Amino acid sequence: MKHDLLHLTIEGLLSRWPFTQQLLVDRGHENLIDSPEAALSGTLEGPFLAELDEFISGMEEFLGTNEQKVSEVTIRGGRTKDGSDETVRELTIRVGEVVCIVGPTGSGKSRLLADIEWVARGDTPTGRHVLVNGEVPGDKWRFSTEYKLVAQLSQNMNFVMDLTVQEFLALHAESRQAGDPEQKIQRIWNWANELAGESFTLDTPVTSLSGGQSRALMIADTAVLSASPVVLIDEIENAGIDRQQALEILIKEEKIVLMATHDPILALMGDRRVVIANGGMTQVIEPSDRERENLDELRAIDTRMMGLRHRLRQGERLDTI
Repeated sequence: MKHDLLHLTIEGLLSRWPFTQQLLVDRGHENLIDSPEAALSGTLEGPFLAELDEFISGMEEFLGTNEQKVSEVTIRGGRTKDGSDETVRELTIRVGEVVCIVGPTGSGKSRLLADIEWVARGDTPTGRHVLVNGEVPGDKWRFSTEYKLVAQLSQNMNFVMDLTVQEFLALHAESRQAGDPEQKIQRIWNWANELAGESFTLDTPVTSLSGGQSRALMIADTAVLSASPVVLIDEIENAGIDRQQALEILIKEEKIVLMATHDPILALMGDRRVVIANGGMTQVIEPSDRERENLDELRAIDTRMMGLRHRLRQGERLDTI
């Protein structure tokens, strides 16, 4: 048996693999759900235990929960727009890190994000290679709908489905077979309200959320429910959310975060920043102590600007600032 079922109780089974409850019901064992202390070995026959073992394996394969945890992603340099080698030949990013991507418009920031999302193998215009945990990743990371290395958050997010926030989150939690879905939904909703700064209820239709609320909801949802270990963010600065807290939430949930930005606050908040020019990675910079000191000043300026924006929204005059 692939899984240690013989030593588990019904409670242990359902706690570890919540999706097995439906199989118990389908096979006429729904009465066991009310006997959480019962041992599987004493209540279920061998053939059903074998079926249960196979079912768990299949669901883990579908959900991607039986895979080795992604701890790092490595980008091996390719070529610039003029065909010369990229200056940065290798960049490794680990879980819990935030790496910012900076450079002029059209320099190739989005191309770098796209290479990572495609899990490039030298088959994109840049010729870059992307490794997962130091190894060439299998085809599943590119072609399988069950496995996605990357969750991408774009600048503009608009919902078109006729669902409330509660229904939308419940649908996603069900599709992921998430354990304790109500707790996760509550956590996502709480975080989204903190990020957005303008509250909304679980009964709010997702189509009526503002741009900032939608972005906040998707960041919190990605942190809690997405199985993708890498989060790519393209220009979060104009999303109308608490940027620092958004990054802290993603890091807390053990995500690798790459963020293309023009915002000096976000750039200095990252652990490192990659400079892009002419389609290539030209250098990797770690913020200096002096830059960190400047970050405190920039945050103070930003807080003041957010206060002025709030006053404008409330219809106040700005004769004194």
